[in-house]
Amino acid sequence: MDDLFGEEPVGDDYLNFYTDEGEIRKRSINKAVSYLTNDIQSLVSEISVGIKDVESAICKLPDNIIIDLYSTIHLPFVKSTKKHVDIIAFFREETEFSRNFKTLHRKLLDYLGVLNNLYEDGRPAMSDIEYDVFKNLIFRIEDLASDDLKEFYDAVGARPSEKFEKVRHAVPMLSLDNAFSDDDVEDFAKRVKRFLKLPEAAPLRLTAEPKIDGLSLSLRYENRKLIYAATRGDGAVGENVTANARTISDVPDRLPEGAPDVFEVRGEVYMTKADFAALNVAQEAAGKQTYVNPRNTAAGSLRQLDASITKARPLKFFAYAWGEVSDMPADTQSGMVEKLKGYGFSINPLMAVFDDVSALIAHYHKIELGRAELEYDIDGVVYKVDDLSLQQRLGFVSRSPRWAIAHKFPAEKAVTILKAIDIQVGRTGAHTPVARLEPVTVGGVVVTNATLHNAEEIERLGIMIGDTVTVQRAGDVIPQVLGYVPEKRSNSVEPFNFPTHCSCPLKTELVQEDKATGEAGVIRRCTGEFACPFQRKEHLKLFVGRKAFDIDGLGDKQIEYFYDLPDDDPLQIRTPADIFKLQENDQKDELRKLKNREGFGETSAAKLFAAIHEKKSIPLDRLIFGLGIRHVGQTTAKTLAKGYESWGAFEKAALAIANGDMVARGEMEALDDVGPAVLEAVERFFGEEHNLDMVKALVEQLTPQDAEKPKSDSAYAGKTIVFTGSLERMSRDEAKAMAERLGAKASGSVSSKTDLLVAGPGAGSKLKKAQELGIEVIDEDEWFERVANA
Repeated sequence: MDDLFGEEPVGDDYLNFYTDEGEIRKRSINKAVSYLTNDIQSLVSEISVGIKDVESAICKLPDNIIIDLYSTIHLPFVKSTKKHVDIIAFFREETEFSRNFKTLHRKLLDYLGVLNNLYEDGRPAMSDIEYDVFKNLIFRIEDLASDDLKEFYDAVGARPSEKFEKVRHAVPMLSLDNAFSDDDVEDFAKRVKRFLKLPEAAPLRLTAEPKIDGLSLSLRYENRKLIYAATRGDGAVGENVTANARTISDVPDRLPEGAPDVFEVRGEVYMTKADFAALNVAQEAAGKQTYVNPRNTAAGSLRQLDASITKARPLKFFAYAWGEVSDMPADTQSGMVEKLKGYGFSINPLMAVFDDVSALIAHYHKIELGRAELEYDIDGVVYKVDDLSLQQRLGFVSRSPRWAIAHKFPAEKAVTILKAIDIQVGRTGAHTPVARLEPVTVGGVVVTNATLHNAEEIERLGIMIGDTVTVQRAGDVIPQVLGYVPEKRSNSVEPFNFPTHCSCPLKTELVQEDKATGEAGVIRRCTGEFACPFQRKEHLKLFVGRKAFDIDGLGDKQIEYFYDLPDDDPLQIRTPADIFKLQENDQKDELRKLKNREGFGETSAAKLFAAIHEKKSIPLDRLIFGLGIRHVGQTTAKTLAKGYESWGAFEKAALAIANGDMVARGEMEALDDVGPAVLEAVERFFGEEHNLDMVKALVEQLTPQDAEKPKSDSAYAGKTIVFTGSLERMSRDEAKAMAERLGAKASGSVSSKTDLLVAGPGAGSKLKKAQELGIEVIDEDEWFERVANA
């Protein structure tokens, strides 16, 4: 599908993902997500997830993976002349397309490793439901892939971190397959019986125990002494956390007489809700950042390089399984767990044994109803065949045992009162409604706020202030309101009227931008830009950011500090111009000099002043981008800078457009990458008096550099050049800038319009395509030689 990228779109299903500069078009990514949502829901239908969960999972993926999914899954399916209704049947039959899953599969597995590492670090990037969608998509692709895919990845855990010594598990620590419904559990029992050739009516003894939401740990004892403790890692190799594990009171250093000589005890490290709450109270009192939830905190605590930090955290350990054992002390799962208890380990008191699947499922629902009262977080119930000889016969599939399954809980829900609806204002002026709730515990987390997205969502839900509402929280994502409980609606409820003006002092009228279809968008925005105090701080962060002024030593944290200083503080920063007056203002109060403030010193203050002074001379495109005009990104800022060449010319044109000058509007519209959205944004920005005051004060402090005129007489003027592979003598941005100075157009994709490809080590598909199209290819050294002579 390489020919799709960099070419003009053909039809609704053909998306052009890249600009000529090689940057990804977010609009195309958003369209790809919408197309893929139905496809992927069909592919993972066996886990019974909602369309919103699928869409949310796709949105969490990197852009390059979304593009690969779109080109490998969506396009072949919609292009099929056979018009299959079932996407799974299509790829089973059309193996010429499923054969392409091999490369896609590898990329998805690589990203799964990234997700697992983040999870093991206590920083999950996806909710549990989103993760299940992604993992099951990988399993489905494995299933549909052609015979070319010989080696399936055992997706059982995170890759070991480089921070710890590696430990190879004597017996791999595999993950469990998941069940998402009662029917799934019944199917599991039937599969086990079929495999064992047992009659369908035959009893099957199964254990059931809560699935602790913690971090898996393996403890190896030799001659009854703890030798090492290791995390699961990638299932085969984990991380040595022995020193940290010894600080957990539930982990005995020695086992009593009678325990096997070699015994790998496995279980889960966790933190109770009460201990977690107390830890956060202590963190807050010390002025430190609080933690998100017990699971992440427990994982992060166990994987500290300093064992004293782990010791200070109240971690606990439930034992429930084993790896290598020299002499099995029992012949059933339940018997082994009882032995673990006898050896001094804590086991879960809710573990039970059942001969009937219906009783097993009833126990699951009993635990589900009482989970909020448990002192620890759980995310399901695990079932295992009790007879160890049957477990031996059942064995394993590629990534999990046949004799066990995890029955996951659905997204957590709770009922509470909607006390109020507040409006939050973002950097771009977007007004987002937030539900203020009577505090309610959902999944071990006290929820007081939930997102309502926009005015249309409030109308769709039909909720009113004072309603009893249902709230859902899946994993660590922001809670959402699902709707109100009709039978509990009282006569005292009040409708919420979405504001028509921003609540900032300017009271700017909110606008709804039109979609490409001409319909009004759902987001309401304040157009006050820098004049709106709610937007100003976020604008300042953009202004000092890497793509704009890139002031060394002045990042988000420093902007927060300077912005929040009291009004009488001479070093308060509220506008971009204040940044360039910082050194001057530092002289106004001897007692409040920057060098005397906490976090700064004489050297760091001097370096900051020098870094700010250096940026007073700024390239025109960085200045335009730094203004934070909506829809004017880095690429458009460069286009405007090239088109007008100087700040004076650009400002004159922008003011003319704001005053309704159609000639000036037409001239700007004639520039590449400038469309109606950019024109409207420029008109609004320069039509706001407060913005004009801000810009005037800023430019008085600066010396804007004119845009460098590209050579018109070079051999590369008007040519399209693509850079690929690892460039060793220059960055990709430097390479593009060099080409543009020679009058060339630097593109991010190869097409028939490409004139030259500069290929560094590791060049792949772009090099291959250039060779197929007969495009000239040179290396980096030759490029520098040519530039020197240009």
